[in-house]
Amino acid sequence: MPSLFRPTLLATALVLGHAAFVHAQTAVGERNYQLPTAPLSTTLTRIASDAGLTLSLDPGLASGRTSHPVNGRYDATEALREALRDTGLELVESEPGIYTLRPLPSADDTLSMATTTIMAGPMENAWGPAEGYVANRTASATKTDTPILETARSLSVATRDQMTDRAVHNIDDAVRYMPGAVSSFYGSDTRADWLRVRGFEPTRFLDGLRLPDGVYVDPKPETWNLERLTLLRGPASSVYGQTPPGGLIEMVSLRPQAEASHEVRVEAGNYNHRQINFDTTGALDDEARFLYRVSGVVRDSDTQIEHVPDKRYNIAPSLTWNINDDTHLTFLSQYTRDDTGITSQFLPLRGTKLEGPWGEVSRHKNLGDPDWEFYDRTYYSLGYAFDHRFNETWQFRQNLRYTKSDLSFQGITVGGYAEAVSEDGTVARNTNIVDEDISQFAVDNNLQGNFSTGEVQHTLLLGLDYQRSNTNYQYLFGQAPSSNINNPVYGQYFDPAAARQYTLYDYNQKTHQTGLYIQDQMALDHWRLTLGGRKDWVTTETEFYTTDAHPKRDDSAFTGNASLSYVFDSGLVPYISYSESFQPTSGADVSATQSFKPTEGKQYEVGVKYQPTGTNTLLTAAVYDLTQKNVSVTDNVGGVTITSQTGKVKVRGVELEATSHLTDNLKLIASYAYTDTEVQDGQYKGNRLQLIPEHQASLWADYTWHAGSLDGFGVAGGVRYVGDTYGDQANTWLGHTGSNTIYDAAAHYDLSRLDSRFEGASVGVNVTNLFNKEYLSTCDGYYCYYGDERSVVANVTYKW
Repeated sequence: MPSLFRPTLLATALVLGHAAFVHAQTAVGERNYQLPTAPLSTTLTRIASDAGLTLSLDPGLASGRTSHPVNGRYDATEALREALRDTGLELVESEPGIYTLRPLPSADDTLSMATTTIMAGPMENAWGPAEGYVANRTASATKTDTPILETARSLSVATRDQMTDRAVHNIDDAVRYMPGAVSSFYGSDTRADWLRVRGFEPTRFLDGLRLPDGVYVDPKPETWNLERLTLLRGPASSVYGQTPPGGLIEMVSLRPQAEASHEVRVEAGNYNHRQINFDTTGALDDEARFLYRVSGVVRDSDTQIEHVPDKRYNIAPSLTWNINDDTHLTFLSQYTRDDTGITSQFLPLRGTKLEGPWGEVSRHKNLGDPDWEFYDRTYYSLGYAFDHRFNETWQFRQNLRYTKSDLSFQGITVGGYAEAVSEDGTVARNTNIVDEDISQFAVDNNLQGNFSTGEVQHTLLLGLDYQRSNTNYQYLFGQAPSSNINNPVYGQYFDPAAARQYTLYDYNQKTHQTGLYIQDQMALDHWRLTLGGRKDWVTTETEFYTTDAHPKRDDSAFTGNASLSYVFDSGLVPYISYSESFQPTSGADVSATQSFKPTEGKQYEVGVKYQPTGTNTLLTAAVYDLTQKNVSVTDNVGGVTITSQTGKVKVRGVELEATSHLTDNLKLIASYAYTDTEVQDGQYKGNRLQLIPEHQASLWADYTWHAGSLDGFGVAGGVRYVGDTYGDQANTWLGHTGSNTIYDAAAHYDLSRLDSRFEGASVGVNVTNLFNKEYLSTCDGYYCYYGDERSVVANVTYKW
């Protein structure tokens, strides 16, 4: 039945997309509005969005207020004034084209300092830019444009401004100041981002669609091309389908803008870091029906590991066609080429965790062979984001993308056991040869309706998505000539037969997934109730070439979510939520004869969000309890990476976060997380999960002067604390790593303050691990991995 049902659903998905396109209508200055009473921020946002206005709305000003119905034909400003009737707020034109939203003279004095400015240009929405560090809207938890304050889930947003201030170069960097996230636990790896959220590896989404999951070939997204990155904590399968219980990373690409803007950033730093970032956007015609954007990165750098390069060539062109006011189509594409190696290294226990007669193994040493090793990955994608509004009640969105990622990889690992290194430093080594490619097609359609039944306002979402992926994976393992831990020997002869002695994996795996989902966000006065459910059908077919086995799995699951919150006028929002996860696992088990079983999870969460009226501050707190069954765990046995499935894991925790523009000069983000993990079944019952610290805390602050002799100058600093961890399932002393505290710093200066001829030019410098602390980030019982050394990167940026 699922195999017959799936093509029908896919056909329906494509027909829906075609129907939405056909029903596009021509826009006029006035529109026919049929907007029922709804949360005020929702109605104002919808009107401004349809009219192409910017609405910078203080959530505290609109919190707890409902709009007046808007029925009839109005232009945008008339519709806004109609929605504001009986709300105690008014729209005032301060100058042509610019409006201010303010309380009426009779409004409560507590609102007297809050204002909202409306001007021509794009407004903040869940898929666009946010000003400063504090984002106000998100679609990550609901797939609808929803205020973060009213989203009853724990989440963090790294805005474009925050990522720029911290000179973020990868996802590991982007999330390291967020609660509940562990990153770079093998040190920085130029091949991949290593993440854990609430104990589990998160699924990554880009522009609403899941990125492919391989073994080594996973694309490493370029953060320069992102408008924002959201970490959603907890299960989300009832909206997104196959995801883990810990959470997901949801990224939004830079998209074309009507206002012309251009930027070039040149970086230089230690390890011969040289990089050029570029971004240009604007309109191609006078009516701004066609908009373009091209961003990208060229990097040529060394790393803290000798003879390991970090080269990247990336470009991301996009094009928007504003068919009319109700219909928009944006083409999104990207190409990335990576040339690098194993920067995380696999260092033996002797000389790191254990003493060796030669002393410590240098964190710069390359114990492989640069004449033989390489890591070449090519990634490209092509897709689009389409939206169409049928009327004031219904709108349709479709996201579609094709992705291809190819990898050719040769690497060397040394013996990890203590006895693998002799007294004179001679170390045994193994070869790892990987050829892997993965292709993926994904499409997501949803129909959103905004209407009321009596006094209850509804945001109803009906969705259908489909994805298929095809993975070819071959992993050969063999023997390499021995080397010396103090004086590595390069350029040795590698016997091809010995280097390819064993075929550990050799298979082709095809996965098809179809999902139907429904969600209703209901608002009644100050109450917010969300109910959602989804049914998934997944087929996994694997052909093992070494064993001639051809297993096929058909999995299906229903997952649900429910949440309830109350929005106080003060900006305080307590909430409670329940959510479930379902995740068919890619890859194969260690016997290489069958596919993994899917994992299942559930979570209870209680939290509170607070955005004080009249401020640009968001404070959040969450307490959660989640469980997952059929957990996949990766371990090293005799220098070979294998994966197995244990029974059940329990994770409980507390997370606190503050994001704020305390003053015009000071921006900050702060977080704390307590994470209690426990394996509840199997051989390691009672142990903690690998790589997860019980305690984490961080603080980043940026202070910029806007007047006086230091006008235009800014300084920033950060501190990150990560508690002790176990890198092995058995929680042994050899797998234990102590806590560490790392400091970061930055400085920047706007050169236009020196001379107006330098308008748009700025300089800056960012330093991570300011005091160059040497520490082990992880030990797994066989190997140890150093944390990142100090990195110093200076930049010159020009915008016009």
